[in-house]
Amino acid sequence: MGALGANLRSIQWDMSKLPVFEKNFYIEHPDVTARSDQVAAGWRAEKGITIMGEGIPKPVFTFEEASMPEYVLNEVIKQGFPCPTPIQCQGWPMALLGRDMVGISATGSGKTLAFLLPAMIHINAQPYLQPGDGPIVLVVAPTRELAVQIKVECDKFGHSSGIKNTCVYGGVPKRTQVMDLQRGVEIVIATPGRLIDHLESGKTNLRRVTYLVLDEADRMLDMGFEPQIRKIVGQIRPDRQTLMWSATWPKEVQALARDFLTNYYQVTVGSLDLSANKDIRQYVEVLEDWDKYSKLLQYLREHNDGGRVLIFVETKKGADQLVRSLRADGWPANAIHGDKTQDERDYALKEFREGRKNMLVATDVASRGIDVKDIRMVINFDFPNNLEDYIHRIGRTARAGAKGTSVAFFTSKNARCARDLAKILSESGNDVPPALAGMSGGSYGGASGGQRRYR
Repeated sequence: MGALGANLRSIQWDMSKLPVFEKNFYIEHPDVTARSDQVAAGWRAEKGITIMGEGIPKPVFTFEEASMPEYVLNEVIKQGFPCPTPIQCQGWPMALLGRDMVGISATGSGKTLAFLLPAMIHINAQPYLQPGDGPIVLVVAPTRELAVQIKVECDKFGHSSGIKNTCVYGGVPKRTQVMDLQRGVEIVIATPGRLIDHLESGKTNLRRVTYLVLDEADRMLDMGFEPQIRKIVGQIRPDRQTLMWSATWPKEVQALARDFLTNYYQVTVGSLDLSANKDIRQYVEVLEDWDKYSKLLQYLREHNDGGRVLIFVETKKGADQLVRSLRADGWPANAIHGDKTQDERDYALKEFREGRKNMLVATDVASRGIDVKDIRMVINFDFPNNLEDYIHRIGRTARAGAKGTSVAFFTSKNARCARDLAKILSESGNDVPPALAGMSGGSYGGASGGQRRYR
């Protein structure tokens, strides 16, 4: 990846020659105006929302209060959403004000619509695209799965106002992407590498971008994309509106925010400390590698109710081997990992999403950004390298108020994570196995304040 973007030079913008653009579209609803600061603060406390920044707007409680144009509101109603999620309630007024913002929230919190609906309004206020123009809105995402998921939402909500989009990612031929870019699209959703490829070859440019979204910034940094992100942002006018989204807030993401955002709001839903969804029943088995497969079969027999099961492994080879073993034992499963073609990955996801094969074995390519409803169980066959990834993996279940189950196989090579894992289990009301407590050097109570031995 080192040479990627080597031919891209940051643009030295002459702000006096750039056309002025509109980015403040917020009209406070009378019901919001009448809402006291005390009521707003009480709602934030109840939802676990903390905010930093100047001139913080009050949250909206309904779609009508968000003062969205009728063409947006009609699409929202058509999709059957009962009410906005907490990040939408607080994030929409901020984004519509035209301010930069950082949103820190777990997966499944509704953040895609939190940035997408204001983007639609932003686009409709800008001059029409001219031949040779690049996009007005750019969304950068870490994986092609997440990029495709965002495109699905763009298709739903951009259709009524004729907003065109394209999805730009690697692993597939460039021809269709190039045709879309050269025809002109208002929204580009892209992974960093393929976007830089198109920029270097002159197939598109980012001179018209006035609304930039960096989605799952922490994941992009984990994947080593920081140099590519900096190259991309160097192609965009500095007075753009920038929205950065992250599930965690490590110092590397904070540094990006300081470099790319100006006078920004920071909205955090929940605690910045690592914590697990309390609707997930977490089981941890301390064992050795050779015991994992038999223990997996035991859990599938005893806990699987026929719902969707997502199993995480460390390597691509391990994913394929595990699928072969499961199929041989009568469990229909598919694998998804980086060596699969895009068609193979799309097919495996479609089979999983539609319930034809209820078991998916995945490397971390699927740990974020795959929005599959009603995953009943997540199994960490190979425990991840850090607790952030553990939280994100198990967060694939128990979404939107549902209950879920997670199982983690923990071996001696994972020992450095023992203390933090025990703390996460204890704080989310789950029991800490004695073997894990022993590895962590402490004693932790579970839901009832005691400990119990797992099978």
